[in-house]
Amino acid sequence: MRIPIGSALAVCAALWLGGVAPASADTPITYSDSGRGLFSFAVPDFWVVRTGGPREIEDTELGDLRAVARVMAIRPVTDDNVWMGFVSPAGVASIEGGLRYLEDIDKFLVEDPVVSSTSNTRIGGLPARVIRGTGNRDGRGINFTATVVDLPNGRVAVVVAILRNGADPAYVDELNAVFASFRALQ
Repeated sequence: MRIPIGSALAVCAALWLGGVAPASADTPITYSDSGRGLFSFAVPDFWVVRTGGPREIEDTELGDLRAVARVMAIRPVTDDNVWMGFVSPAGVASIEGGLRYLEDIDKFLVEDPVVSSTSNTRIGGLPARVIRGTGNRDGRGINFTATVVDLPNGRVAVVVAILRNGADPAYVDELNAVFASFRALQ
C-alpha cells in the first residue's frame, strides 16, 4: 500500500498533534550517557530496539569526520518502512544547538530534504522544535519528522521518525504512543 504525499504529510503531522488515539506501548527503554539516565520512552510490542555507541561517520564530500552520539533506534519487527531514532549528543545544550547538530548529520539521514513545516511544541512537558518534510533514503521516497527536545541540565534529545513511501498508516498509532511516552529523567 502506498501513502500519497498529502496523506503521508498528514500522518507526520498527526504524530505531533495527537490527532490519533495512541496505541499501547509496553516496554520501557531508558537512554543513558555515562551511567546517567537522560530520558525514557516506551516501545510497542513487536518492535525491535537497536542500540549503538558513539562513533564517527565520514562526510565523503568534505572528507571530514562527524561525531554521532549513541543511537537508539526502533522499528516494527515485520516492516522496515518505519524507523525512529533517538540521540542525545554530548555538548549540545539547547534547541538551537540541536538544530545545528541535525544540519551536521542530515545528509546521513535524508537525501535531498525538503522542509514542509517547522513548529514549536512540548514533548513530555518540555519545549521542543519539530521539523517535517520529505526526501529520499536509500533511493526511496520518505517523509520525516525531526524533533529536538530541550532536556533539563543542559542536554537535548534529537528524535527522528522516518516513514518510507508505502508505509502502513496503521503504524501512526504506535508512533504516537512512543511520542506520548517520552519523559525526561533528570
